[in-house]
Amino acid sequence: MPYATINPYTNELVKTFPDATDAEVGQAITKADETFQSWRKTSFAARAAVMTRAAFLLRRGKKEYAKILTLEMGKITAEAEAEVELSAQIFEYYAKNAENLLKPEPLPVADPAEGEVIIVHEPLGVLLAIEPWNFPYYQIARIIAPQLSAGNTILLKHASNVPQSADAFEKLMLEAGLPEGGFKNLYATRQQLEQIINDPRVRGVALTGSEEAGATVAVQAARVLKKSTLELGGADAFVVLADAELEQTVKWAVFGRHWNGGQVCVSSKRIIVVEAVYDDFLKRYTAGVAALRAGDPSDPQTTLAPLSSQAAADGVREKIRQAVAHGAVAVEVGPKVPSKGAFVQPTLLTHLTPENPAYYWEFFGPVSMILRAKDEDEAVQIANDSPFGLGGSVFTSDPKHGAEVAARISTGMIFVNHPTMVKADIPFGGVRRSGYGRELTHLGIKEFVNHKVIGVVDINAPF
Repeated sequence: MPYATINPYTNELVKTFPDATDAEVGQAITKADETFQSWRKTSFAARAAVMTRAAFLLRRGKKEYAKILTLEMGKITAEAEAEVELSAQIFEYYAKNAENLLKPEPLPVADPAEGEVIIVHEPLGVLLAIEPWNFPYYQIARIIAPQLSAGNTILLKHASNVPQSADAFEKLMLEAGLPEGGFKNLYATRQQLEQIINDPRVRGVALTGSEEAGATVAVQAARVLKKSTLELGGADAFVVLADAELEQTVKWAVFGRHWNGGQVCVSSKRIIVVEAVYDDFLKRYTAGVAALRAGDPSDPQTTLAPLSSQAAADGVREKIRQAVAHGAVAVEVGPKVPSKGAFVQPTLLTHLTPENPAYYWEFFGPVSMILRAKDEDEAVQIANDSPFGLGGSVFTSDPKHGAEVAARISTGMIFVNHPTMVKADIPFGGVRRSGYGRELTHLGIKEFVNHKVIGVVDINAPF
């Protein structure tokens, strides 16, 4: 697919961008490697100054940066501005914490003859980041802020429908003081990605995207023995226990499923409600979803965004059709969405069973799977009956018990009385088909460093 800005609210083609040439890709790798040789030796204080400056520039230009998100993938203005702020917070987090997170670690040794042993964390080199369209800035920030802070340099292959967002971030980092070659956006083809991964100067690859893309990249990286991290799909469980305070729980459920147009890996896709409160919850939830208003994402009154593209909207509708063909009941909710643009009518899916393949799918749009559980134990069983394991939540009036239930659910992240949270100071990642590796915090910054052991031993120590 060519790189192009297509406004999903109007389906208007705004601008196209040429693919990178093989020569441009080669030059970018060379420059990134050259820059790495000096950037790796740059002090943490100097790197932190670049991160701090990037955060400042994002906040100063928040409205203009947000407009690009609204134009390219239809994000409503308030959510676009919130994404800019979150990206700024990630840069600030590493500006403040990177040096401490990567400080040398002395090891306790059992035998004094082993001498003094420390672990130091050294950058690997040039990294390739392959990122998706649903959070065009946040996805970049959560990989480049830690990895640049660690001393690595980065090549970016962004989604083909957000080329202006990618370009804006490259210019941001240059203005923030990052040396040329420290972070380079490439409008690369899929074939060129394999060229990049195979280059010996490129030491690792981080991908956020689909299971299919993740599997392909993981295989390519494995063939050349390079580290990869994968952040893939999710079908987060939103478990409602019998003692949940329904009014607030429903508000969180509506938000958790529909923010960013429902196009979030950690949105609350599978709402699992115990039988005692199922009917009451469903009535309230239906009313909450019906109150959403789809329309111009730049209009402050709009609360439901279009999907990122017409193809994405068509794909979601086809998945609904297939779910119904296998026995699910689909109910469209709320006022009719605009006929023009990449909109999907909010839909509730009920009567889903494990025999229906849709039971195990990820719906990337305003589609809610409402699942009935006879009791708490069955709710946990349903939550765990998924190929994914990214996020999740448990709602109850007893937070202590909620934490006990959360501990029984197999997933990378889970919260009590809140949908899966996305913050600068909380690690992000999952298990099973949701991928491997972590981004953000101390876990993220240590994904692409060499944990090198240095031991100093007395030459006269006994053999």
